[in-house]
Amino acid sequence: MTVKGIEHVAVAVTDLEKGIDAWTALGFRCTHVETVVDQKVRVARMTIGAFCVELMVPTSPESPVAKFLEKRGPGLHHVCLETDSVDTDLAALGAAGFALIDSEPRPGAHDCRIAFVHPKATGGVLVELSEPPKHGD
Repeated sequence: MTVKGIEHVAVAVTDLEKGIDAWTALGFRCTHVETVVDQKVRVARMTIGAFCVELMVPTSPESPVAKFLEKRGPGLHHVCLETDSVDTDLAALGAAGFALIDSEPRPGAHDCRIAFVHPKATGGVLVELSEPPKHGD
């Protein structure tokens, strides 16, 4: 495994602006907002020190986040682990018998390559693997 640490904790919300206001009141700062077309979500990156919370609101009823909100309501959606190689980690987890949502990386926020590990493999927690973009390639 090439995991370097927790990149962010993601929270599903029904109203992005209200979510930003709430986390700002807690001392966080909104440093970036973008739409991730592949995931059908709009995300706001909220930071405090070295820690990041990513707020997510669906942009379509077909979004996995929309389905999450329908089933569970707003709240903790996933933990994102930063990795040097999503491909290497997916192969290692698959070989170890982990249930995977993604067998191949896909585009994520901030131009990262991402993939998800099924919650049944991690004690009920959805885990995202995220590989930052390589600069200078």
